[in-house]
Amino acid sequence: MSLRIEPRREISWRMLYLTPFLAVLLTVMTGFVVFMFMGYSPLQTLKSFFISPIMTGYGLAELGVKAAPLVTIAVGLAIGFRANVWNIGAEGQLTMGAIAGGGIALATFGQEGSWILPAMMLAGILGGMAYAAIPAFLKTRFEVSEILTSLMLTYIATLFLSILVYGPWKDPEGYGFPQSRMFSEAAIVPIVWEGTRLHIGALIALAVAVAAWVLMTRSIIGFEIKVVGQAPAAARFAGFARNRIVWLCLLLSGGLAGLVGTIEVSGPIGQIIPNLTPGYGFTAIIVAFLGRLHPLGIVPAGLLIALSYIGGENAQVEVGLPQGATGLFQGMLLFFLLASDFLVRYRIVLTRPAAAAPRREVAPA
Repeated sequence: MSLRIEPRREISWRMLYLTPFLAVLLTVMTGFVVFMFMGYSPLQTLKSFFISPIMTGYGLAELGVKAAPLVTIAVGLAIGFRANVWNIGAEGQLTMGAIAGGGIALATFGQEGSWILPAMMLAGILGGMAYAAIPAFLKTRFEVSEILTSLMLTYIATLFLSILVYGPWKDPEGYGFPQSRMFSEAAIVPIVWEGTRLHIGALIALAVAVAAWVLMTRSIIGFEIKVVGQAPAAARFAGFARNRIVWLCLLLSGGLAGLVGTIEVSGPIGQIIPNLTPGYGFTAIIVAFLGRLHPLGIVPAGLLIALSYIGGENAQVEVGLPQGATGLFQGMLLFFLLASDFLVRYRIVLTRPAAAAPRREVAPA
């Protein structure tokens, strides 16, 4: 007996859109068993993870604070993924956007003016786009994998940020800590919910998701992106420029990641530090696939993953859960999502080995 994997003749689109819910259910069930074996009360731990954090208005606001960067980055990545343009370096583009936008804030320190924050956001977008232009150029000119180049550039951006905060941008009054000085009031994003940290970045994330949905469903560019990704031969026959789509997708995703970087340093953080995010650029990949690469589907997916962040922090306080539990949940969610997708598109067939042909006796001469 042997196993063989073969593609299904027809893909159930209903099941394809139900797999995110199945992945979440399997993740919760697996977490129940894991917590039990770790010696924690499974029900109490799951409550601390998924329910307690959003029982208050402040918790809901924190959910928006965490979800906004994930949704914004994931929307840009999803558009590229639809065209088979795999930008894995959004974390590096976020970092460069934070450096560009934060540089404006430090250069205008002590000044007032309504133009400072828009200039920071524009600089962040351009910084992320410029960094994404490197893998775009290498892909379209030399056919270098954008997966590798965008990922490797992330580490360069992180090291460059460290050079700045340990060197010329270190706060002279910061007692030697590797951080910039706190931004002035004009460089801080406005709060949209008084008494919480929920800022305008949440509204920007919703606007980005709606704009991307319009782009993908109501424009020629969106149609070209889908055709290039699903039927490259048809795209070439129709005269669609593949290189133009590669540039568009990478610059768009890089610009959105850079915008997030600027909003993060001018919002929840208020200064430039060595570790800007808990890995939003990488986690956004999970959000994009959990949302089925659909701009509007990414919004609830981003809220769910954001809940895993604040839920993990809450469970650490309430039940003493280790910090790595958040990464465990996100990893299990991605695993079950990919496994469910695989079983929707392929099936495993049990086959019997072919019977050996009978040997023919040769009569002696």
